[in-house]
Amino acid sequence: MKLGFKEKAAYGLGAIGKDMVYMLSASYVLYYFQDILGVNPFAMGIILMAARVFDAFNDPLMGVIVAKTRTRWGKFRPWLMIGTVTNAVVLYLMFSAPLDLSARGLVAYAAVTYILWGVTYTMMDIPYWSMIPAFTEGGKEREGLSTLARSCAGAGSAIVTIITMKSVMALGGGNEVAGFSRFALLIAIVFIVFIAITCIFIREKSTVDMDAPSLKEMFRALLQNDQAMAIVVTIVLINCAIYITSNLVIYFFKYDFGGAKWYDSYTLFNIFGGGIQILSMMLFFPLLRKFFNTMKMFTVCVVMAVCGYASLLVMAFTNMSSVYLLFIPAFFIFAANGMLTVLTTIFLANTVDYGQVKNGRRDESVIFSMQTFVVKLASGVAALIASITLGIANLSNDTPDTSAVAEAAESAKIILRGSMVVIPVVLLLIGAGYFTKHYILDDRKIEEINAQLHA
Repeated sequence: MKLGFKEKAAYGLGAIGKDMVYMLSASYVLYYFQDILGVNPFAMGIILMAARVFDAFNDPLMGVIVAKTRTRWGKFRPWLMIGTVTNAVVLYLMFSAPLDLSARGLVAYAAVTYILWGVTYTMMDIPYWSMIPAFTEGGKEREGLSTLARSCAGAGSAIVTIITMKSVMALGGGNEVAGFSRFALLIAIVFIVFIAITCIFIREKSTVDMDAPSLKEMFRALLQNDQAMAIVVTIVLINCAIYITSNLVIYFFKYDFGGAKWYDSYTLFNIFGGGIQILSMMLFFPLLRKFFNTMKMFTVCVVMAVCGYASLLVMAFTNMSSVYLLFIPAFFIFAANGMLTVLTTIFLANTVDYGQVKNGRRDESVIFSMQTFVVKLASGVAALIASITLGIANLSNDTPDTSAVAEAAESAKIILRGSMVVIPVVLLLIGAGYFTKHYILDDRKIEEINAQLHA
């Protein structure tokens, strides 16, 4: 039975809610603790990276727990709802740090809340994505739902990127500390409501009944699924490039582009970029898919992103008199990122069918637990690189006059630009090379696998 509009809309709303939460944490937790509260950037980098190392053990374990779950509501929805509520609470606490804490106390608070945020996000994210192969028939239906979910996730990310600083300033009356706390509470409530809608309207279809893998069997299955491992490595490299830019772009506007109302230019830039990212997933991707297979589309997206970064670097060293000029590189970068997000999800979903044919078992939770881990690993690595950049460049909010802060040393600007542009390009090229060499599940191969499964 084909999915109806109600199911698709409910699943898409869940993606919007969860990626609003993820983007708030991924793009602003470093800025909140380092630039606003004054936590040492190197300490923040270590915290963010250590949390991802912890996830190396937590995420696969959660995949096993989900696979072993048997309830009247299915194995996915209970964890989806539990993880959502607990993650929403932790999100609010993370952006509501007590102001009377000492410097060491703030570091400890950041470490505890961020690690708890990662654990609870895993509880929700793994079952969410694991549901795709569990209630779709495969082929076009799965690709369509993956595209819809990623498009909605991109919309959620874009919404938060666009409205965060304006909302923070408005809700806090110019006080960023109060503004972030109130904004986090608002996002947490929206998150719970949207996921509740997903849980109410989505029903998983019956699948082949098999024993859930043990932890040892799970790692063996992943190592045996060479295509899953290939796309996992690619996702790490691509997302690391994306998150380095998203972590540093706010500092770029505050300390490099400058101006007393730098956040207006920052918001305008994100409105354009967010709109392009949404269009790329909802319009550009389906349009290009009619003319290119997924493998060729991947190459096109990488080339677009590299061109965008190159033009941004040229503009940064020549003329940045108007934020509208930055829309040129923004178009290429955001459009490429949007389509790459959809493509990597489709590629990963395809490895579930591939693993069933090759290894004789269908490990949705196992495979998608790796997606959760690698995306968070990429954000941790990116945050560490961004933290090192900020420490070396000595960029902080110590100067009260915003216009004076904007006049950062030229050497600091060069370091910031290099980290924000050059490093992502290198990672994208490495990722593209690795993907091209190791990933073989093109459209023809997927059709063969689907025919085997139906037979």
